[in-house]
Amino acid sequence: MPTLRPIVHHIPVCPFSQRLEILLALKGAADEIDFRVVDITKPRDPELLAKTRGMTALPVLELPDGRILKESLVILRYLEDTLAGPPVAQRDPWKHAIEHMLVRMEGDLVATGYRLVMAQEEAQRSALREAMLQQYAKLDAFLLEHASKGSFLFDGFGWAETVFTPFFWRFEFLSYYEGFDLPHDGRFERVRAWRAACQAHPAAQQVTAEEIIKVYYDYSLGVGNGALPVQRQRSSFVFEPDWRSRPWPPRGKPRPAATDAELGLV
Repeated sequence: MPTLRPIVHHIPVCPFSQRLEILLALKGAADEIDFRVVDITKPRDPELLAKTRGMTALPVLELPDGRILKESLVILRYLEDTLAGPPVAQRDPWKHAIEHMLVRMEGDLVATGYRLVMAQEEAQRSALREAMLQQYAKLDAFLLEHASKGSFLFDGFGWAETVFTPFFWRFEFLSYYEGFDLPHDGRFERVRAWRAACQAHPAAQQVTAEEIIKVYYDYSLGVGNGALPVQRQRSSFVFEPDWRSRPWPPRGKPRPAATDAELGLV
């Protein structure tokens, strides 16, 4: 029997899923979507794979009539256009073009940040730390050009903030595992203020730094998406034991990889 509400198949700690949750919070529409959790440490459900034509990337939006939408930005746009509540994207064509220009910068920042947390060799890590600074410098320059004052790109937390904020949260793992943050030398003050305002917004509190650092520990070993590191039996992405009951993982790199027991996974 078809569900009366759209379904989002998702990973709870996934930044791409958090985008959708932020938008729903901004619209006051959290109860209009049925979120169904997928455990990425296990093989995908054949029924879900049939719906997605074999694609494993999440989130996936399933409409009540069985139609499927993939890719978080596509789903985000669909929800923006179909749900009631205040608009999140700018309605003025010029302002919407500006926020879209900013959103186009997200991909390089995210890719660089994830490569950095997964990098193991110091030479590669050093190069990636510099690359991250360059990405933040581009964001700072864009914000100074288009939004030199205020906390956000425009009057409030909007479309660009919805897209970027989940990754500002995820990059807490860069601070913990890489010791990376923006220098206090005046080059990054505008983007630093934007990042802080984004993370502090009430609509963006679906995760915490502690959860991200604990769950993403395996990424700091160069292993992602629920795969198992060498000599480990359980992924840091498992749902049980709950992340709240686990000890904090070893900080920094390089260091000996922690065991399942040391991570509180058994």
